[in-house]
Amino acid sequence: MTSTEAQREPQHHAEVRSLAEVLRRGTEPVPTYPSYVGGEDVQADRYVYTVTTRSILEDVFASLTMKRRLEQGVLDPAEADASVVGRCALADPDVVQRACAAAATAASGWAQVPLRTRMRLGEGIRGRLHRGHADLVDVLVAEGNPRALVEWQVAGLLETFSEQTLDWCARQMHHQFVHGPRTLLLRRMADGVVCVNPPQNAPAASALFGITALLAGNAVVVRAPRSAPLGVMYALREFVVPVLDELGAPRGTLNAFCGRPGPVMRAWLDSPHVDTIFYTGGVHKGLEVQRDCVERGKKPILELAGNDCLVVWRDADLDLAVEALTESFYGSGQICMVPNQVVVHPEVADDLLHRLSVAVADIRPGFPEEPGVLLTPVLRSERFFGYLRDALEHGAQILHGARRLEVDGTVSDTGLFLEPTVLRIDGLATSRDIQAVRQETFFPLLPVIIPEPAPDDLLLTEVIDFVNSNPYGLRNSLWATDRSVIDRFLRQVRNGGLLKINDSHIGFLPYLPINGGTGLTGGVFGEANHLMLRTSHLQGVSIAQQVRPREAVFAGYTAATGRPATRPSAPASTHHPSETHQTTHQTTHQTREQSHAIHGSRPADM
Repeated sequence: MTSTEAQREPQHHAEVRSLAEVLRRGTEPVPTYPSYVGGEDVQADRYVYTVTTRSILEDVFASLTMKRRLEQGVLDPAEADASVVGRCALADPDVVQRACAAAATAASGWAQVPLRTRMRLGEGIRGRLHRGHADLVDVLVAEGNPRALVEWQVAGLLETFSEQTLDWCARQMHHQFVHGPRTLLLRRMADGVVCVNPPQNAPAASALFGITALLAGNAVVVRAPRSAPLGVMYALREFVVPVLDELGAPRGTLNAFCGRPGPVMRAWLDSPHVDTIFYTGGVHKGLEVQRDCVERGKKPILELAGNDCLVVWRDADLDLAVEALTESFYGSGQICMVPNQVVVHPEVADDLLHRLSVAVADIRPGFPEEPGVLLTPVLRSERFFGYLRDALEHGAQILHGARRLEVDGTVSDTGLFLEPTVLRIDGLATSRDIQAVRQETFFPLLPVIIPEPAPDDLLLTEVIDFVNSNPYGLRNSLWATDRSVIDRFLRQVRNGGLLKINDSHIGFLPYLPINGGTGLTGGVFGEANHLMLRTSHLQGVSIAQQVRPREAVFAGYTAATGRPATRPSAPASTHHPSETHQTTHQTTHQTREQSHAIHGSRPADM
């Protein structure tokens, strides 16, 4: 792909529809998304309804009762109040099977579409995100995400589909070399059918990340989680499907439905059509998926828990480091890539803890549409208090938080929010005896670990060993100004898919992957994740002209070392001498045709 082509936006004239427009153009009483299989809508007799988080926070019993009655078919959707913002069809087993079959039918045709054309899909999605981001934000806020964090997710999507990131990924798909009488290619080929299982905490953004597998030439099947399907279906139908249609993609290139996770995963594992499963979820279930995929000859790509470590050295800018540390509480800690623990140099520990306690006091709950709100409800808070009890039993101190809050920030025994909580833990060597350090907590809970005093060289060794020994491996951060400390951290930290130095822990950047990690985060095949590359596989190609196979085999030693090679006697010729010229001419002509066909697949020519 040339730089001019990478910069040129495709002309997509159809605008992104808001949910209100979906309702106006349809006949349903609430905005409705059927399953989408083989390029067609598939209706259902059961639906999952989305009610606003505001209505739940204001009257949890009434809102959830109405939702349940709608889903049971007891309440007519026409009688639902304005808190019901949309519904999605609930797929039955037949729809799940049909989606896999439709993707398999479309996969070979889509994979043969030139790379340059497929990359226009990413450019088109980027254009629609620029034009329709406000509507997407509104949908996700209605589904319960704080507005500030939804805008952060959209910013991450714009980096995923940025010119820089797409161009870099495209360049990894095809490399060509001339080597004597041969043209050599290293190219990445699509896996085939990729199934995407987004998480419950950010499903729409994760689904849009998941469909970047389309850019590699895969057909994709997406399961929208029952807990939050509306944003997923809205994002796919309004931001992806129209661009696929404009590109003339085969029907079935993208399929999406809402379904229960267990039956859908079993269907994907059993399906002969599925090649790759991209699973986002908890560690225990994810490692089961990895095992089951390998047993069935499928590729697992895992995005599991994170237990990220942020290190603050003695010469760090403490104000900026504290800003990064407060990211731990965004979304009430229910984001896998936030800092989960901090190791701070003992000489600046007290100063940092004081600044951190002041900063977290300003992080508050509220309704998701209110500006500045960063906390979200935590439904299973009993586990949070279990982690606290364990930490206290192991000598930790609570410096701030540890209480339930109502939506207005008042302390309450029944509040749905948890106060941002900071723990002080003295001693690095025994800190992993504490569950809140050893495991991902997924709560607004930040352990601050203070190592025993030691000479800086030894202390840095212990801290780096601590980071590398983390069984999880999503992201790690360092705040320091000493160049030798930074260089050593970069050289020696092997753990994690992404390292940040003096930067936001969760901020997005072009080129760099936003997902992927090592250890329990990504499984045994884990690494930083550009899904376009992870859902393809490297293939080598050699196109030769007038090469004698025996020379290719037995002359290699001489060519490489300059020493004579042992050569077996050549077999008698199987061609009549008069046929030699004709055969050579035909072979050369055929090779040139093959070479031309392959050369036509270069990104710059597609």
